Amino acid sequence: MKPTPQAPFELVIVSGKGGTGKTTVSASFAALAGNAVIADCDVDASNMELLLSPTLRTKEDFTGGKQAVIDAALCTGCGRCARQCRFSAIHPAADAGRRRFAIEPSECEGCGVCVAVCPRKAVSMHPVVGGELFRSDTVFSPLVHARLKPGLGNSGKLTTLVRSRARQTAAECGRSLIIIDGPPGVGCPTIASLTGASQVLAVTEPTLSGEHDLARILELCRQFHLPVQVCVNKADINPEATGRIRKLAENSCVTFAGEIPYDEAIAKATRKGKPIVSAQPDSPAAKAITALWDRFASGS
Repeated sequence: MKPTPQAPFELVIVSGKGGTGKTTVSASFAALAGNAVIADCDVDASNMELLLSPTLRTKEDFTGGKQAVIDAALCTGCGRCARQCRFSAIHPAADAGRRRFAIEPSECEGCGVCVAVCPRKAVSMHPVVGGELFRSDTVFSPLVHARLKPGLGNSGKLTTLVRSRARQTAAECGRSLIIIDGPPGVGCPTIASLTGASQVLAVTEPTLSGEHDLARILELCRQFHLPVQVCVNKADINPEATGRIRKLAENSCVTFAGEIPYDEAIAKATRKGKPIVSAQPDSPAAKAITALWDRFASGS
C-alpha cells in the first residue's frame, strides 16, 4: 500500500449484499493492521463495535434533513397543505374548537410542498436530528462510527460524514491507512463509501444471490474507475459457485484475491466480541484472512 503524503490509503470493504462476512473481514483487517483508522460506514446497521469493544470518546448529533412544522397561531385551517401532501402527513388538529392542521413528524418526508402552498406562511422547515456520530478507541485503532435513527433518510450524507471524520482522525493520529467497512447493496450509502477509494475489496459468498449482487458491485466500481479485488467467504460450501465467481472476476478483469473457508470458529469469536484473527489465530478462517491481509499489505 502506498499512501500519498497528502492523503491516507483508503481500503473499502463491500459486499453487494448483507450477510457475506464483510464485517468479519473488516474487523480482522483492523486487528492485523494495528495502526489504521477504522470507519464503519454501514450507518443503517452499524455493528463493527460488536467485534472491537470500543470505548466512546466523543458523540455528536447528525442533522441530516428537515421536517415541516405548522405554526398553530398562523394556521387558518384552509387545508391546502393537507390536500397537497402526497405522504398524508398533515391532519386536522383540535385546538379549542378552532379548525387547524398539524404535521405528524414520523410521516413527513421534508419535501417542502406545504411551505410553498400555505397562503399564510404558517409552515416552515426545521432541522431534524437524524442520528449520532461517534468517535471511539479500540485496542487496535481509533473507530469512527454512526447510528441512523430508524425510518430516517440521508444515510448517504451520514456515510460521507463518517469518512470525513475518519480522514480527520487519521491526520490527527498520523495514520496512513483507513479501513472502511462499507454498507451492503449498491445504493447511495455504498456509493458514498466508495467515492475516491484507494482500493476496494468485495467480499461475497458462493450463492446465487451472492453472485448476482457481486456483479452489481463490480459494475458500480467499474463506473467509478475504482481498483477492486474479490474474495469468497465460506468458499468450500459450494465449490461450483466459487468457481463461477472466479470466472466472473476473470471476465471482469478483476483480481481474485482469495478464499475463506467455512469455519465455526468465526461464530464462536463473534459471540466473544472479538475478530477471528485475535480470538483463534490458528483457525482455518483466521489463516485465510491473514493471508488475504498480507496480500493487501504487500501491495500485490
